[in-house]
Amino acid sequence: MERIRNLREDKDLSQREIAEILSCSQTTYSRYETGNLSIPVDSLIKLAIYFNTSIDYLTGLTDEKKPYKCSSKTIKI
Repeated sequence: MERIRNLREDKDLSQREIAEILSCSQTTYSRYETGNLSIPVDSLIKLAIYFNTSIDYLTGLTDEKKPYKCSSKTIKI
């Protein structure tokens, strides 16, 4: 999960700040970044929206950082 750490650092955010967005503890978020804990899908969605990218990019399935076109549903974080 190196990409979520890089995205966070690019925005000069702390783990605690991202943990607040995800409604989890800083320790839990740290474990997400290190790969010691799987990130729940709802948290991946929040991260993708926050960082304006796709879940596929976050998880390394693609190198395309640009997000996909959203469906007609509006998702808020």
